[in-house]
Amino acid sequence: MQPFAGRAAVAGIGMTALSRESGRSELDLAAEACRAACADAGIAPREVDAVLSYHLNDSAPVVQVARALGLERLGWHNDIAGGGTQAASILGDAAMLVHCGVARNILVYRALNGRSGKRMNTVSTGPQERYTYGLAGPIPLFALAATRYLHDTGLTAEHLHAVVAQSRQNAKANPRALRREPLELADYLSRPYVCTPLRTVDCCQETDGACALLVSGVLDGPRVRAVVRGGGPGCSSMDRAADVTAIFSAYVAPMLWEASGMRPSDVDVAVPYDAYSWLVPRQLEDFGLVARGELGAYLLERRHAWVNPHGGLLSEGYVHGLNNVAQAVRELRSAGEVALVTGFGGSYGSAALLVR
Repeated sequence: MQPFAGRAAVAGIGMTALSRESGRSELDLAAEACRAACADAGIAPREVDAVLSYHLNDSAPVVQVARALGLERLGWHNDIAGGGTQAASILGDAAMLVHCGVARNILVYRALNGRSGKRMNTVSTGPQERYTYGLAGPIPLFALAATRYLHDTGLTAEHLHAVVAQSRQNAKANPRALRREPLELADYLSRPYVCTPLRTVDCCQETDGACALLVSGVLDGPRVRAVVRGGGPGCSSMDRAADVTAIFSAYVAPMLWEASGMRPSDVDVAVPYDAYSWLVPRQLEDFGLVARGELGAYLLERRHAWVNPHGGLLSEGYVHGLNNVAQAVRELRSAGEVALVTGFGGSYGSAALLVR
């Protein structure tokens, strides 16, 4: 067990409306989400003593957000440079602050104008060495890994459709979701490719919005049981990888079960980072939730309907994964007991377990 296990709770969540053109600054979005998280936790912003965020040079700095919230004194604060890998591990950063006695109430937020402002799915967002291999941006990179994964598992476009169509079905009852319309197989197959085998609907949305969590050592809520972060030479370092399909979960899943003392069968809420449709079966496999040989039938029979019950990044919207963590909290507040959340950045990433 990690020393901070069970010490911190996610006591509040807050989100702005999600859109493709907010017409607002990242600062305005962040402040709204943070105020909502504080109100949800039943505290005033002035009771916050630490603020954390992550970004890709596309967000509002924590000192500006603290000022907008009216914090007269700001304690521990950090702008963490990084993308989706942080979505789960930032819970660990907050939990460690609680465990060390540095802070009692910590705001965690992510704000971006991911559609109307700086867009991630461009050449400029990838390391320059990728261009040598013709991988102009993240989608071609992960499409190459997806091609090999489908070959190795025997999964097809029909299985990818099952992932996307189920996310739409799950989002149907979610008023926050931007994509709620059904997606039949013929409609899916008619959508254009971005980079084979990934069609436009296989890729997460580009969204304007913000999400915030209030992590506390003195308030109640779903508890942070375990958080791990790591990776290896998989689909982010293809020239050095024995297996180009190995995403972060291949490395962090064993770490998570060892750190938590729990098992895959304990999980009843799965909220994986679904930036691309093929990442869902890959993570279900890596975390021991579904065996590789059973994936095909599992997806076609829609037994994965319990995964990302809000529609995930594919259908609700994209706040760099933090909105998935917020959904895990909602699920644990109602009926769930153990939630798995993840953060993806290719072969590097993070995972966390929250318990009711």
